Amino acid sequence: MANDGSVWDFRYLIEQVIKNNMSMIFPMCIALIAGYIISREEKDDVLKNIITIPISFKKLLVGKLIVCAMLSILFGLICTIFTLIAECIVGFPGFTVNLVIQGLVQITLENLLLYLAVLPIIVITSRLSGGFMIGVIVAFVYGYGGMFAAGNMTLANIYPITASLGLIGYRSYDTSVQWSFPLCLCSLIIIVAISVIFSRNNERKGEQKNSYKNKKSQTKERVVISEKKLFLYSNVLLVIVWVFKRGGVGKI
Repeated sequence: MANDGSVWDFRYLIEQVIKNNMSMIFPMCIALIAGYIISREEKDDVLKNIITIPISFKKLLVGKLIVCAMLSILFGLICTIFTLIAECIVGFPGFTVNLVIQGLVQITLENLLLYLAVLPIIVITSRLSGGFMIGVIVAFVYGYGGMFAAGNMTLANIYPITASLGLIGYRSYDTSVQWSFPLCLCSLIIIVAISVIFSRNNERKGEQKNSYKNKKSQTKERVVISEKKLFLYSNVLLVIVWVFKRGGVGKI
């Protein structure tokens, strides 16, 4: 029994895993991983080389975002496994196969929805120099704010972090918890729409930046070629002058 009088059983364990994952762990972790993955090429200044394959910046960004979504699902599976390990060690009562399946679906789906909720932060900060670390801090505050939003059901249905709980039916058996599925869904749809808008803006900036770098690189190549030609022509001219002098041509 916990200090607040609640009885710890397997269902309660799953609920605590979901709540702590929502408020303190996952938003920060996925912002760190996704921001690092997205900004890696630009930080190492190899993005211009990848674009010439050719792969558009849009396809590259979408591909990375899909990978991050798959990682979110994978982390959900891993989190469920660790929850089962904790159950085997501690032995909370109320363990059933149905609860295991329900916990697996809820934890995994919650991670994916949290990733969508944090997506605007990832997209915005990933294009800044060292911005993914700023994204980690913002995502932590954003996720932790879910604990305060959960105190008011109206706000909980609107706030994207807690809206993800409504979409998975978190504590739906509790009569005091009144989730509005349409409100929760609209909240995350708006967040995804914002992410798409910012990603398109980043796409244009990325292509313009790469275009500028390519033009700069081409200009440098032209300068090098011109210098080589000038060096060659100068040598040819010197040889011609030397031949004329050796032949006595042009003597006064």
